Amino acid sequence: MSYWHEWLNSNRACEAGRVHEKIATLLEDTRAVTHTNIDRDIDTNDTNDTIKDQDLALAVDTKDKAHLFKIEAGRRFETHHGYILHDAMIGKPWGSLVYSTLGHAYLVVRPGTADLIRHIKRSSQVIFPKDSAYILMRLNVKPGMRVLESGCGSGGLTLALATAVMPSGRVYSQEIREDFIALTRKNMQRVSLDPYVEFINADSTNGFLVDKKVDAVFLDMPAPETCVPQARAVLKDGGFFGSLVPTTNQVQNILRALNATAFGLIDVEEIMTRRYKPVADRLRPQDRMIAHTGFLIFARAIVKPLGPVPHDNTPGPLEPAQLEPAQSTDGAEDAGGVPGALNDDADASALD
Repeated sequence: MSYWHEWLNSNRACEAGRVHEKIATLLEDTRAVTHTNIDRDIDTNDTNDTIKDQDLALAVDTKDKAHLFKIEAGRRFETHHGYILHDAMIGKPWGSLVYSTLGHAYLVVRPGTADLIRHIKRSSQVIFPKDSAYILMRLNVKPGMRVLESGCGSGGLTLALATAVMPSGRVYSQEIREDFIALTRKNMQRVSLDPYVEFINADSTNGFLVDKKVDAVFLDMPAPETCVPQARAVLKDGGFFGSLVPTTNQVQNILRALNATAFGLIDVEEIMTRRYKPVADRLRPQDRMIAHTGFLIFARAIVKPLGPVPHDNTPGPLEPAQLEPAQSTDGAEDAGGVPGALNDDADASALD
């Protein structure tokens, strides 16, 4: 049991009583009550650390059920455990406990990117935060970059990409379905990320409609292998490519397409996460885990050589360096009877 859960259980009765006594006062002057409930001095000029009107907030109850909503003066947060006036939260520091009219406690925190992805309105499966965080790293997504995604779905990855490229970057989201674009646009507007996303309603198999080449491309669609050449056409030389598919036969199809196009440094990976119950005296894995959500395929855009690959002593642009035969000090041949052969425990990374 976490610290704040234990604190709540030990103080629930007295706190609930105090809350009920203050309901009438809250209704008359909630802002005054808000400040009298703060147990420490707060710098009123520090607006970044306190809850403000129009902020997005995450309220978490004692059973870890989270609610995402926007703070709006004059409104109230409704639950089946009573309601909480928004005015009673405005001015409090993030991480404060607030109580409903029925005495139930909620921890109010600023939502993170993972929270926003989990709570977006969806009409299709979204890319989980465990995958989207790794995708951002593998695609080297940074502020100011131009990133193209094909297939926005409900906007889970779009949200993560827009958060990473802001304030000077741009996400181009090309999607064939207008209903997916409409939903993703609403989700971006809800979290104020819509200025960093440009939506393109078009069939990606006919090419990507961007004005100049991009730094990274990610394909999230049923048959990404059909768009690999189109992706390479708009990707900068040396740029980053990624895709996610749920089944192994889809992985095989996209690998064939990548090998037939100007891509190299290809990787296929899978991420699984296991959460633990955060109880120090009874630490153990939770009964459920997020296991397979999809296979991740990554590659880099390369420049294929023009003409035949040279076969002299100088390694060609796509060939590994030739290994010099190992010199035997005792006149005996190396392992396997082949001069210069690598032993089983030798470092063969140069051949990868």
